[in-house]
Amino acid sequence: MAAAPPAAEAALLLLLALLALAAVALRRGDALSLDLYDVTCPEVEAAVTAAVRQAMANDRTVAAGLLRMHFHDCFVRQGCDGSVLLDSTATVTAEKDGPPNASLHAFYVIDNAKRAVEALCPGVVSCADILALAARDAVALSGGPWWVVPVGRRDGRVSLANETTAALPGPTASFDQLKQAFHGRGLSTKDLVALSGAHTLGFAHCSSFQNRILRAQQGVAAADDPSLSPSFAAALRRACPANNTVRAAGSALDATSAAFDNTYYRMLQAGRGLLSSDEALLTHPKTRAFVALYAASQEAFFRAFTKSMLRMAGLNGGQEVRANCRRVNPS
Repeated sequence: MAAAPPAAEAALLLLLALLALAAVALRRGDALSLDLYDVTCPEVEAAVTAAVRQAMANDRTVAAGLLRMHFHDCFVRQGCDGSVLLDSTATVTAEKDGPPNASLHAFYVIDNAKRAVEALCPGVVSCADILALAARDAVALSGGPWWVVPVGRRDGRVSLANETTAALPGPTASFDQLKQAFHGRGLSTKDLVALSGAHTLGFAHCSSFQNRILRAQQGVAAADDPSLSPSFAAALRRACPANNTVRAAGSALDATSAAFDNTYYRMLQAGRGLLSSDEALLTHPKTRAFVALYAASQEAFFRAFTKSMLRMAGLNGGQEVRANCRRVNPS
């Protein structure tokens, strides 16, 4: 497990969590708590951390998968309600099978954590809470900040693939599209830049950035995105040639893709941001200033990321505590 934060830092993180809870309560009327499971399931965090740690030891991509899964859960439907975890049925195509979620993975980690938690305290902890805790652990175990996760989310009963495309900004999103998506969730422009720092973890397939590099379009060669460093564009073309047939081909999102740090922002400033949606952060003076701040100070990035995660993860409108994260409870 990640080392416990120093006392002063722990007190600051607790204060941030309390402030986030107050803001969420005012905005949504939700009743998240810092001590909900202290009596009813005191070992829940240890169980979730153990599941995440074990999975990360076997697969270095798990951390990015869990963090992205949490984001995609919080941006669709009623917020962080575990709806992204539901499987499709014979009559309904669920969120996880929507186009923006085709590359989501590591669902088994949440399944493993849920089984462990159910063995300790059946019917108490929601899948949405487990996912929020797992995302925090994925960051902390990758060298990033640790924070107190307010709990008490409920799991949603509806998951629709056709809601994902409009709700989730894609890799080619412009600044205005990103701003609209975040503001629609009650998140600020500063939150947008801080949470984009999650791209310090993980990998993107060629299709996510093919628009930025030389390729054939109806027989006509298209130029590289001029905002890309020429050497970086050349490396991307080698990884993803125009005639690429390797489905797993792509590129790491930054040079330290298994470590949670501020490399993402420094690469963005150097013309080595991978996605168009990353580059979009440099097209507005306000967001460009935040990029510069976080590139210069990893501490400032960690503080901002923690605050923004608390705000995002406070969005919840579920109805139940699922016994199985992949299925709604019987009516």
